Amino acid sequence: MGLNDFWILLAMGIYFAAMLSVGFVFSKRSNSSSQEYFAGGRGVGPWLTALSAEASDMSGWLLMGLPGLAYFTGAADPMWTAIGLAVGTYLNWKLVARRLRRYSVVAGDAITIPDFFSKRFHDRENILSTIAAFIILVFFCVYVGSCFVTVGKLFATLFGFDYHLMMILGAMVVFVYTIVGGYLSVVVTDFIQGMLMFFALAVVFVGSVASAGGIGNTVAFLRAIPGFLSGTEVAVPTLNDLGEQIIRDGQAVFSSPRDYGIITIVSMMAWGLGYFGMPQVLVRFLSIRSVEEIRKSRIIATSWCVLSLACGVCIGLVGRAMLPTEFLTQASAENVFIVIAQTLLPSFICGVVVSGIFAASMSSSSSYMIIGASAMAENLFRGVVHRRATDRQVMMVARATLVLMFVFGVIVAYDQNSSIFQVVSYAWAGLGASFGPLILCSLYWRRTNRPGAIAGMLVGTATVLIWHEFVKPLGGVFAIYELLPAFVLSLAAIVVVSLATAAPSDEVLYEFDHYLDPIGTMDEDGLITAEVVDER
Repeated sequence: MGLNDFWILLAMGIYFAAMLSVGFVFSKRSNSSSQEYFAGGRGVGPWLTALSAEASDMSGWLLMGLPGLAYFTGAADPMWTAIGLAVGTYLNWKLVARRLRRYSVVAGDAITIPDFFSKRFHDRENILSTIAAFIILVFFCVYVGSCFVTVGKLFATLFGFDYHLMMILGAMVVFVYTIVGGYLSVVVTDFIQGMLMFFALAVVFVGSVASAGGIGNTVAFLRAIPGFLSGTEVAVPTLNDLGEQIIRDGQAVFSSPRDYGIITIVSMMAWGLGYFGMPQVLVRFLSIRSVEEIRKSRIIATSWCVLSLACGVCIGLVGRAMLPTEFLTQASAENVFIVIAQTLLPSFICGVVVSGIFAASMSSSSSYMIIGASAMAENLFRGVVHRRATDRQVMMVARATLVLMFVFGVIVAYDQNSSIFQVVSYAWAGLGASFGPLILCSLYWRRTNRPGAIAGMLVGTATVLIWHEFVKPLGGVFAIYELLPAFVLSLAAIVVVSLATAAPSDEVLYEFDHYLDPIGTMDEDGLITAEVVDER
């Protein structure tokens, strides 16, 4: 090991130690009750809420998957995806956050998303929470796997270490601080990691532009690649029989660009729809200290998202000008951020910056694991199997679930040629289509009933699976991102089934009509004793 590698490892080691320390610091409070462990006792402030939501959402995809896509095929795909995500972030905070925080309290003080669905529709058989919990477990295990892929690629690229060994060791670090610290440790570490991710993106972006010869030279080089900077065309690398881009006379070879029509643009922007159904973001809305702080969180979260996405896309584009023949496949191109940081920065600073990649993976995988554990322990174990379970028993089931998710995530991540972007897009579609339409209908349409909610979740999940495996390969108009048709069909299923079946009970309708009222303003006869606050 050289001196440079030593300084990089030292910086990363200090970072890992700090994150594990956070877990142990919050372990006593987090383990005092299941509500503290899964939702932080609803006492999380606006800065922690905003940055933890965005850091857990973006994961290593932001620092590896998105730049890799931009490097390999140009601006169109990542640009429209980023625009959709930025718009989706704002709308989710604007339309969902405040209403969900209020309704979750009115609906039996729900602390998880499956729990909210069951209590919102007075589902005493817990059918809704059971279905939702299974959906979360399936897609979050895939999500966790994508984060472990990021960790393995990071260490393999930096030091030439064995991918599989590094992937497992990194996964173990995440597992330890998640199982010890619970939700509060996840939120605090996500906040730190969100700041580090932003710092890493900004430093690498500025450095890469300078290294590529400035903005003018960089733009001139990229414009010479057919369709690379276009928003209506996509660059097409010319590949050999091994699926690698051909290099001729020291230059990467591209074919004629492919048209990027309105259907494809809408398809990529549809990524923004996924936010309405992301449990790792929605649970932040449940845990924020008060609804009055949501506006501040919305501004922080949206600003962070827009700036970070822009830096991620630009790093991939500038990386093509800086290292035009370095990466020959999209999977390998996802290492562009790491290689640029290693090339430009002093070793210790490089270690700090690339810790941002591990930070992203840690923040996301820990959030996915804690939400998956809460789904199994709170919604399946206590909600269905053992309704009188103690907090101690629930915590034991939660930790057993964390072990299973850790193992399954390692299995998913074992293939080092996996594309982070593709793995994440599949899980994102599954969760967004299963829960997004139902969240919106639950908060805005009083006629939504339990059969409609069940139909919406099942149709959304089934459509993603069927479209991805059987319809999308047909190409043409069917090649659109599966989230869009699945979201539309799930929404249609909720509306059709709700209208075709009995209306919700008077009790459910009453809660819906008054859940925006300030807590404590309704007396036992249902009369409003203070001015209603319209939280819209």
